[in-house]
Amino acid sequence: MTPAHAPIEVQRHTRASRVATIASALLLLVAATLPWWAPEDSAPAWMRDFVEIACYFVFAMMWNLLAGYGGMVSIGQQAFFGLGGYVMLMLGNLAGVNPFVAIPLAALATAAVAVPVSWVAFRLQGGYFAIGTWVIAEVFRLSFANLSVVGGGSGTSLTALRGIPRETRENLTFWVALACVAAAIALVYLFLRSKRGLALLAIRDNEVAAESQGIAVGRMKLAVYVVAAFGAGMAGALYFVGNLRISPDAAFSVNWTAFAIFMVVIGGIGRIEGPIVGALIFWVLNKFLSDYGSWYLLGLGLLAIVVTIRFKKGLWGWIQDRWGWSLFPTRRWLGPDR
Repeated sequence: MTPAHAPIEVQRHTRASRVATIASALLLLVAATLPWWAPEDSAPAWMRDFVEIACYFVFAMMWNLLAGYGGMVSIGQQAFFGLGGYVMLMLGNLAGVNPFVAIPLAALATAAVAVPVSWVAFRLQGGYFAIGTWVIAEVFRLSFANLSVVGGGSGTSLTALRGIPRETRENLTFWVALACVAAAIALVYLFLRSKRGLALLAIRDNEVAAESQGIAVGRMKLAVYVVAAFGAGMAGALYFVGNLRISPDAAFSVNWTAFAIFMVVIGGIGRIEGPIVGALIFWVLNKFLSDYGSWYLLGLGLLAIVVTIRFKKGLWGWIQDRWGWSLFPTRRWLGPDR
């Protein structure tokens, strides 16, 4: 059979995605063994850096799912980030649950709380939705600031990890962070490649048209909102396990969402690769330039402006348009592999 008469098939993978899958598996395996072979003088620092990057990435990934794919622009996702941290702390300090076990439990509790919160948030649209989510986050912050059992406004320390050797604690935190990163990518990727993912993209493009085609818009938006809250809660619980201390101002700071928006915009909104690129760039800038204070924040703003003007689809969007690379393809097309 000649190529001209070759059957046309629906393709869901690219050569780059197959290479990325193999490379990711190998990288995950190598990273998981890092505590055993890395130099003892530098391994703890690198592991702490990775945990920080993981928290940034997971939170940015969930914001990208909510806004980039779901079209729901929120500036109050720190509500679920902080809630995840506080639930983890209460489970550990007050209920005697191992903090590492408490991380997924805190994420589940955050997702459960997101359901009644959505009843309030979904009454608002557009800019009102964005501002409303920020107000909800402030309600959470003020509520926990008045709870003396968790330290009130000054916060408290995670005492449940006392008695665990520092090396063991850091290794476990690193492995849990690695698992959270892999789970976040897999969760979002599989969700977007499912029928629900196609429905979500249809809702983002035109909500009225999607509803006219029989898509349950309200149910789908709720599902995305809850999944994004789950991921944000997981990131918050992980962050404060590594930080060992929590306070309302740190947990519910609007900076968390501001930084997530920065990472997604820099990397490329509406792309799984975007938060990965954005989180790495943000961590590098934060690591080496944060001591410059207001100049550092000004630099972040200028960089965001330059990228949005010069690279309208973000850095990975530019790379994808230029070379056709798609490490996590969610679209379908007719024809041979790309």
